[in-house]
Amino acid sequence: MVDGAVLVFDMDGVLVDPTESYRETIIRTVEHFTGKRITHALIQDYKNGGGWNNDWALSQRICSDLGVEVSYDAVAEYFEDLFLNEGMIHRERWLPRSGLIQDLGRDCTLAIFTGRPQLHASLTLKREGCFECFHIVTSDDVENHKPHPEGLLKIAALHPGRKLVYVGDTVDDARSARAAGVPFIGIAAAEVPNREKLIGLFEAEGAVRILENVNEIR
Repeated sequence: MVDGAVLVFDMDGVLVDPTESYRETIIRTVEHFTGKRITHALIQDYKNGGGWNNDWALSQRICSDLGVEVSYDAVAEYFEDLFLNEGMIHRERWLPRSGLIQDLGRDCTLAIFTGRPQLHASLTLKREGCFECFHIVTSDDVENHKPHPEGLLKIAALHPGRKLVYVGDTVDDARSARAAGVPFIGIAAAEVPNREKLIGLFEAEGAVRILENVNEIR
């Protein structure tokens, strides 16, 4: 179903394993402000609840739920220092097998709609040598973040009459696709905490396929 389509990817959990980058940075940020070390499973529970595409806002919310009120700016500043200056971004793992992106690009137009800011997305894609393979829409390019469909609608507007397919790993991705009227392929990695719940959420949102990883897309 992807051949000939505009194939739009989320980044984290789809093209990149964020376990040791974004997710670990959330854990360390929360620990810094609260003194408590949370689990990856707890982060996934928040993500499954929807509305937590912004990891700075999620870190702030978890701190609040643990009884510590911290300003959004303070959380964002500490998070970014860990992520960029201390190099947490370089701990992430690129998931597509060698040649997959180039192979897909021969039959599809490739795009990215990600909750990452432009700087984060660019650093990763340039590091992996595929920045030029995608039309990229980041959180900096939209006024309304996922699950709002604005990013997908922007991409669709550039390709009138073309079919879009969105590949994502969270319920917010699925809801964004449904709101845009775009078929959704869900990625539920074998190691994701409470995987069966995530699969159920994808099914409830009308996912047309559910895969363990992006390499199963063809």
